[in-house]
Amino acid sequence: MKNNLHAEYRKIFNKEAENAYFSPGRVNLIGEHIDYNGGLVMPCAITFGTYVLASVNDEGVFRFRSLNFDDKLDIPLQQGYSKTKEHWYNYPLGIIDYFLKQHNELKGLDLLFYGDIPISSGLSSSASIEVVTAYMLNDLFECGYSKLELVQLSKEVENEFIGVNCGIMDQFAVAFGEKDKALMLNCDSLEYKAVDSNLGEYCLAIINTNKPRKLAESKYNERVQECQAALKALQQELDIQNLCDIDAATFRKYQHLIEDTTVLKRATHVIEENDRVKQAAEALAAHDLNEFGRLMYASHDSLKNLYEVSGKELDAIAEYGKTNPDVAGARMTGAGFGGCGIALVKQNGFDRFSKGMIEYYTAKIGYAPSVYSSSIGDGVGVLKELANS
Repeated sequence: MKNNLHAEYRKIFNKEAENAYFSPGRVNLIGEHIDYNGGLVMPCAITFGTYVLASVNDEGVFRFRSLNFDDKLDIPLQQGYSKTKEHWYNYPLGIIDYFLKQHNELKGLDLLFYGDIPISSGLSSSASIEVVTAYMLNDLFECGYSKLELVQLSKEVENEFIGVNCGIMDQFAVAFGEKDKALMLNCDSLEYKAVDSNLGEYCLAIINTNKPRKLAESKYNERVQECQAALKALQQELDIQNLCDIDAATFRKYQHLIEDTTVLKRATHVIEENDRVKQAAEALAAHDLNEFGRLMYASHDSLKNLYEVSGKELDAIAEYGKTNPDVAGARMTGAGFGGCGIALVKQNGFDRFSKGMIEYYTAKIGYAPSVYSSSIGDGVGVLKELANS
């Protein structure tokens, strides 16, 4: 479909698209439920994402079209907008609303969106569409925002306009992603390091459980509160602002301060997972994918047993990975409660892995997962190969 975007644009708008942009989705390689605890995460951009073709029009109208959804919107340029129901175009509309309220001079646009990220899979389709829209507006109308400012305003739109209280990791990863590099990001300071992550003979397998991940219906907020309770207990004797301000060795000396056994389990996961991110960065830098895979399995086990955000679907993915000799490691990725798992799989064994995973998962769960192969890709940018093709 992405090779036919210009033809589709001509069919819909009866003119040529003047500009083309792409923003990827993301997976988090390791470092789960860390972003709201002030620690380290390791996301990377993937090769699936959101494409947008755009041309300025003279009518002062924003026209939103998508090849993924039937609903569309034509709305005149005005001072601001508000969210309407649960339509896909709320994401780009929210970005436009932000730009207008910051007194940027915009013109009407004819916009065609296409995404190849599975929806509700936890691969950040919403951050992808927000960031690509912000990048496009900044580029077309020379608004002068830095890439970090585009990330921050996209997160603000998700929080305020859309109404989802996410952290900044998703928008950051899809904007700053680099080919064959993972981003070791400090969620507190926003300092980051691009870690060489050439997977060599391996590829990144993404396994969609096909069980939609609905954070509002999950125990996500409960986990946040449990972490806050753990932090408060530790602050009786430690001068810390976040759980991830201490390492696992220090935590063991002071864990007696946390009397609630459930809260203790949550804190243990967070602090040990933060240490795993540092170990994972060392393993990747040394091209030791076997060690990285071991850390992936350790992360999944912790998310299953200590943080309790996995589930039989995600567990089946990790379980099958351990039985397949072509797999270095596997784990759930994202917030859990459904969504996706990932695995490091030898490229020459990917077809065998995919077939085996589908058979194992279907026998265990009762329906099939979707299995994709991806490499680590670049972040948001102009699509030169699609522009004016």
